[in-house]
Amino acid sequence: MFSFDMDAAEPDAALDLSPFIIVYKDGSIERLVGNEIVPPSLDPKSSVLSKDAVYSEEAKLSSRLYLPPGVDPDKKLPLLIYFHGGGFCVESAFSPAYHNYLNILVAEAKVIAVSVDYRRVPEHPIPVPYDDSWTALKWVASHVNGDGPEKWLNNHADFGKVYLAGDSAGGNIAHHMALRYGQERLFGVNLVGVVLIHPYFWGEEPIGNEVDELERVLRGIAATWHLACPTTSGCDDPLINPTTDPKLACLGCSKVLVAVAEKDLLRDRGLLYCETLKKSGWGGVVETMEAEGEGHVFHLFNPTCGNAVAMLKKTAAFISGHN
Repeated sequence: MFSFDMDAAEPDAALDLSPFIIVYKDGSIERLVGNEIVPPSLDPKSSVLSKDAVYSEEAKLSSRLYLPPGVDPDKKLPLLIYFHGGGFCVESAFSPAYHNYLNILVAEAKVIAVSVDYRRVPEHPIPVPYDDSWTALKWVASHVNGDGPEKWLNNHADFGKVYLAGDSAGGNIAHHMALRYGQERLFGVNLVGVVLIHPYFWGEEPIGNEVDELERVLRGIAATWHLACPTTSGCDDPLINPTTDPKLACLGCSKVLVAVAEKDLLRDRGLLYCETLKKSGWGGVVETMEAEGEGHVFHLFNPTCGNAVAMLKKTAAFISGHN
């Protein structure tokens, strides 16, 4: 997954972060993955229905909404807001992998979901992806009285049971949205929990499984962060290393689930996040689950494997309150 070799960069490249993105000296950008998109649909496998809705007219940004089958019109469903991964620079809410994953997650958890599409770096550096995501949350919150622009949210969302989730960079975003919610709140919205799947957290000094990793890979992960956030103070910036954040205890939910994978280079950062959160003075409950023998975001590439199914069921139970 992380196979950066910046020393072998093309002569015309200002920054080569293959296999994800290349920034050329003339300012042009080539995204190597995550360019394919699929339309919303009635999924034939899960019977989940999806549609797209604009959440920011100004920035021309949409989210994809998902509704599980057999919805009781008189019963509200927990609301899941999902942030896609891709190092802040690739993929979208409309990528086939995310569309497929949200279909199976919504069917399993029996929730209504909003999959947020945000503007990507480097054209729109941090804090733009965070600000777009917060705008999406405010748009969702505009439906709490049942008179928002989107009928699915008006009719089916239980704003007393709201969850945030995301993988990789999306896990980073979900964390920061929960932190911002803890400090600013959103009227009528009760954030219950957050699911962080292989979250993109990092730090200046290597820890755990990072110590024996190739130097070029470590440099590549750090360079990805500096591309995303040119104004950063470095890899101990609280935006990428939340264990340095004095506001960590302000996380605005009562429970957190962090999923890590044994062969993921980001594994020990996820576990350190859990330990630091427990000691921060935050009053909630932290759960972890680890997938043995798996790499970064394996569930997106192989959603039917045993470990992916187990993670799906754990996530669904966490959201439904049945864990």
